[in-house]
Amino acid sequence: MTGDDRWLIAIDIDGTLVHDDGYLSPAVVKEVQRVSALGHEVVIATGRSAANAIPVIKDVGFINGHAVCSNGAVTVEVDPQDAQGYRPIEIITFDPSEVLTQLIASLPDAHFAVEDVDGTYRFHKPFPTYALGEQNIETPLDELMHHPVSRVVVLSPEHEVDDFLQLVTKVGLHSVSYAIGYTAWLDIAPSGVTKASALEKIREQRGVLPHQVVVLGDGRNDIPMFEWAIAGGGLAFAMGQAPEDVKLAASATTAAVEEDGVAEVLASFEGILFTRN
Repeated sequence: MTGDDRWLIAIDIDGTLVHDDGYLSPAVVKEVQRVSALGHEVVIATGRSAANAIPVIKDVGFINGHAVCSNGAVTVEVDPQDAQGYRPIEIITFDPSEVLTQLIASLPDAHFAVEDVDGTYRFHKPFPTYALGEQNIETPLDELMHHPVSRVVVLSPEHEVDDFLQLVTKVGLHSVSYAIGYTAWLDIAPSGVTKASALEKIREQRGVLPHQVVVLGDGRNDIPMFEWAIAGGGLAFAMGQAPEDVKLAASATTAAVEEDGVAEVLASFEGILFTRN
């Protein structure tokens, strides 16, 4: 596909491309590679840092193209020749001191971490194994506040998701963008930064028409991406296991990640194009 025939297809990683245990289905890989080979712009759009995303990107078979990482705060170009496997295109940071001060006062027992410009993490209490990737450093809480970061991560194991949602709403994080995962997990990005904001820049740069966008995801951090795609006339697919509010934000729901929902959508891609035409 060339010119105005190309579509931008943005795919989340965890719970969308890969299972909770990191398994990547060969059927999903086959379909992702197939639509990419047709000339469409396939972009990984994930909450993971670039360093944590690149192993999955390699497993999918990408040797070029863009990836949106850290919920939109970091955009990279895949480059197998680079020692990291990618080159940063844009890194957006913010001062975490104000938001961390607010959250620490409301969640004194929570676990806090920040993602630095180089993609490494600093944390003051342990996170689940590999949740922050391999490059992470335990740091006193006060030291998390003194440098610009691309993300703040909050984990509150003693809270149920609904209670955590209510508490975070009361805090009123007006100066930053944030999304809450399945567990009591909070990702905080620079103000106005989401997967959608980063994808819109890629769409414009690559010359893809706004209505020729398909996005796939399973989490609350994917809702802005869904809204962006639909607002432009494109399509948004929620995974079958996604929370109900995520499904309600989508155009349609596909199969769960364990049932290869991404492959289900992409295998039908020519049919989607036919019905849109």
